[in-house]
Amino acid sequence: MAIKVTKTDVWAAEIGDEPGGLALAMKAIADYGADLECVVARRQPDKPGKGVVFVTPLDSHKLSQSPDQAGFHRPEHMATLKVEGQNRPGLGAEIAHAIGDVGVSMHGLSASVIGHKYVCFIGFDNEADAEKAEVALNSLGQKKHFWYRSSAKKSEEKEKVLM
Repeated sequence: MAIKVTKTDVWAAEIGDEPGGLALAMKAIADYGADLECVVARRQPDKPGKGVVFVTPLDSHKLSQSPDQAGFHRPEHMATLKVEGQNRPGLGAEIAHAIGDVGVSMHGLSASVIGHKYVCFIGFDNEADAEKAEVALNSLGQKKHFWYRSSAKKSEEKEKVLM
């Protein structure tokens, strides 16, 4: 199973939790020439009337102006990995297990499948956690995993790993 794991910078901006709030932020960054791969936006429950948008990538060398001029900044305590490859059943669980098995907690995860390919962006609280996860995910790419249901207990999932 081929897995490609790369570090990626994520940028964030606070937006209004109102109609058009996200559109304003997206227009601002589009006006600077951004070509994005991933956008995640959500409300901020602890800040009524506010939301946050996360985008990647923002290569400041390719933009006509700095992302911070559009209200975007790099979050201080977040490191992000982009994981991509061929999709198959059970892969999300294997990714989560691999990261959890090395004692790392995820800050957030966004994943999507198009056709037979998946892409997953995983945020971590710091670079050290992202590096541990990167090693675990690269090791996962070298193993063959499959999931099956026990015929004795249909509701209990078991994992078998073939080396």
